[in-house]
Amino acid sequence: MINNDVLRSIRFMLDLSEIKVAEITKLANAAFPIDQAQVRRYLKKDGEADFAECSDTMLAHFLDGLVFHCRGRDESLPPRPVEKRITNNLILKKLRVAFQLRDSDMHDIFQNAGFPVTKPELSALFRLPGHKNYRACGDQMLRNFLRGLTLRVRGSGQA
Repeated sequence: MINNDVLRSIRFMLDLSEIKVAEITKLANAAFPIDQAQVRRYLKKDGEADFAECSDTMLAHFLDGLVFHCRGRDESLPPRPVEKRITNNLILKKLRVAFQLRDSDMHDIFQNAGFPVTKPELSALFRLPGHKNYRACGDQMLRNFLRGLTLRVRGSGQA
């Protein structure tokens, strides 16, 4: 899925301002160069003037910051390295951690989005890529998860 779409979707879901998106991104790394103007460029639609493509590094910083924003930071743990390449599976995993979702919550979210998944399908999404039961998360699956999560966070009438 396109990183800009993921960022826009999460921003809408949590009703975040551009300033708040930049603040959350800096939670992962205070030295990361991001400001409100750059966030505004990422949130524009493709083809609009001043549109900027959201890099994997930027989205990874934002998702790591979202985990800290939602759950708090454990100072006893060393900082995790930021991923250079982000996949739909990794986005799903980081959202699961940020919102403290269990398997049953994930099933409910997919069900509410009209995209039910089985237990084996769900567990396959969280396996390591080399595992024999690993399954790549497709764009449609991630899009439906984001829609279902928005329904859960904002309420049923706002997705």
